[in-house]
Amino acid sequence: FPYTPLARKQVLASRNPRADSSISLLFTNVLMTNRRAARLREIIRAEDPDVILAVETDVWWEHELAEFERSHPHVVKQAQDNTYGMLLYSRLPLHDPQVKFLVQDDIPSIHTRVELPSGQKIEMRCLHPRPPAPQEADRSTERDAELLIVGKEVKAKNAPAIVLGDLNDVAWSHTNKLFHRISGLLDPRLGRGFYPTFNAHWPLIRFPLDHVFHSRHFHLIEFKRLQKCYSDHFPVFVKLSYEPELKSEQPKLHTTPEEKREAQEKIEEATGS
Repeated sequence: FPYTPLARKQVLASRNPRADSSISLLFTNVLMTNRRAARLREIIRAEDPDVILAVETDVWWEHELAEFERSHPHVVKQAQDNTYGMLLYSRLPLHDPQVKFLVQDDIPSIHTRVELPSGQKIEMRCLHPRPPAPQEADRSTERDAELLIVGKEVKAKNAPAIVLGDLNDVAWSHTNKLFHRISGLLDPRLGRGFYPTFNAHWPLIRFPLDHVFHSRHFHLIEFKRLQKCYSDHFPVFVKLSYEPELKSEQPKLHTTPEEKREAQEKIEEATGS
């Protein structure tokens, strides 16, 4: 119910967005074995986002998306052949971009700050944790820990923040709810729709696995699932307006001592520290 239009929206629509304080992002899991990249390039050109995130990207995909290095010159590349590569292209300046391996040494994440045309800097985290699934992992501990590590870090910074990517978990799961509380970030889909992104090849059963969360500093301009691009995931487009003077209009999420303890236990179990 919370992910239907009948429920109250957690993120409000922007009433007066300004070009210099807005940011648009397109993110997608390309399906590494997919060797038809032209359709995705067409979609990216049509949407013309400020930031492009592509995951499951190997060296072949790095070559196929290289044209966006001209229009989006601020680039972070971590191509890998294990379905966990990442490519990030931005027309907005990136500050101190880093590739980190938070929990597992073959699962990267991208950590950076993005500078809006207004000069405001935003914390951004790009994630694609390993899911609990056959041939992947026999437990969800590592995935959960990666989300919670990022959630705690974002909350501690107390700065404008966006977290996005293929999180390999549905929006209403216990882990996602815990991430919400630990991070304090909001979900623009609440009160709007499921926006299921996986599996694009299954017309009857699909799940929302690709997510974007953001701090209360932002209101929503646009959120949409894009057309198929031969991957098993649909791309997602979101446009946000930085409006910190209105953040009190949106809910401030609180964490209980029990939730903090559960998050710390999950992190310690996955990392051994």
